[in-house]
Amino acid sequence: MIELLAVSKVYNAGQPNEFSAVRAVDLVIEPGRVTALSGPSGSGKTTLLSLIGGLTRPSAGRVRLNGRDISALSERFLTELRRASFGFVFQQFQLIRGLSVLENVMLPALPTGRPHRLTRARALDLLAHLGLAARADTRAQWLSGGEAQRVAIARALINDPGVIIADEPTSHLDSALSRQILAILGELRGQGRTLILSSHDPLVFESGLVERIVEVRDGRVVGAESEKEKMKDGA
Repeated sequence: MIELLAVSKVYNAGQPNEFSAVRAVDLVIEPGRVTALSGPSGSGKTTLLSLIGGLTRPSAGRVRLNGRDISALSERFLTELRRASFGFVFQQFQLIRGLSVLENVMLPALPTGRPHRLTRARALDLLAHLGLAARADTRAQWLSGGEAQRVAIARALINDPGVIIADEPTSHLDSALSRQILAILGELRGQGRTLILSSHDPLVFESGLVERIVEVRDGRVVGAESEKEKMKDGA
């Protein structure tokens, strides 16, 4: 379980351009479910995802993973926990140009000390499962948007994390490719992983993938309900 307790994030504190991206958020994310953050651009969704996944430290408040306060960990231990527990699918893919697809997928596993042959074998298995076996030696910059997103998902899975965080996973894709990515995310849900998404794409919310919607505006959580509750309210 992931808990946010009175979490805030302020950038440029004390400066004329001080900005509060997240404001006193209390939120519980249950394991094994799909939670989607909804809200307009600039509402704080991406910052919230970064706080949940330990990529950003809160200015105030606490983030807990299975009861452990991860916001208080040293950078070394936070990095190790993040690598083992979370897989990230970034909005802009963030694949490294000049590296092959296979190298990009393997990259998060290299610091773990796992034997190279095992890491390579797992990366190839993931690429094959996602229909990208033939692209393993292709440089990242030559991929289509749909291919890049699938590579990003393979990279997120290389360390077999329990939690997948995906920021606007369909934002750069057409409807057909978006449905393909949503089907892949559905498989991950079926494996018992916790999925936390941000999106304002209607396809995401119409797909049946999302089990709980958390509405974010101006850095605050203004509503959280399950899809069943939402459908009942709209009936």
